[in-house]
Amino acid sequence: MENIRSQEARTEQIIAGQLKKWQLNRKKKYKNPLRPVITISRLPGSGANTLAQHLADDLHMDLFDNEIVGAVAKSSQVGESVIASLDEQDRSILDDWIGAGQKKFHLWSDEYLAHLTKVVGAIAAHGHAIIVGRGAGFILPSNVCLRLLIVAPLDVRISNVMHAYNVTEKEAETRIMKTEKDRQAFIKKYYNADLTDPVNYDLTLNTTHYNAGAAVQIIREAFNSRPWYDYSVKKS
Repeated sequence: MENIRSQEARTEQIIAGQLKKWQLNRKKKYKNPLRPVITISRLPGSGANTLAQHLADDLHMDLFDNEIVGAVAKSSQVGESVIASLDEQDRSILDDWIGAGQKKFHLWSDEYLAHLTKVVGAIAAHGHAIIVGRGAGFILPSNVCLRLLIVAPLDVRISNVMHAYNVTEKEAETRIMKTEKDRQAFIKKYYNADLTDPVNYDLTLNTTHYNAGAAVQIIREAFNSRPWYDYSVKKS
């Protein structure tokens, strides 16, 4: 219980700090209305969370992990604060994305999906962010984000979880299979898509033979190769 409370307090502190940062940034004028983001989908145990942190540090981008996005999406009050942090121009961008999502998913009777889409869209409209999980790559237009899928063979993922959580091989495999099943079901339910289909991503990276530094270099090259400057809302 203490660990859960500590995690919740940490998440609340991160969200509060991010809202303050956005509020300060609203006073600045961007030369380019687009601030691209990176979305990360992953197989459990593939090392995606560690990679995301290294990537955020390298590219000087804000990191929104699965827990943070989930906490914001579950709280209507916090979610509205995130959405309210947008200026008029970014609200217009968000409205365009939401309109496209309504046509794409046909699932707006689902209150959670509607709120999640607004939250993810608001984070992306602020830009310069890495968003882990929650199907962010399915929500956002492909021309405003680099969509990553991080994978590794099951035996590698089991070994990673064993060392990270100090559990037995059996326990590690059980955790992985349950989490993977839950994530696949989430993507199927809300986006009618296959989490592991590489066609849904711009880059699929197998972390078996890459340390964090090498993986970051590959992703950075892919990110910098995209013509972000050529973006227009009307193209989405």
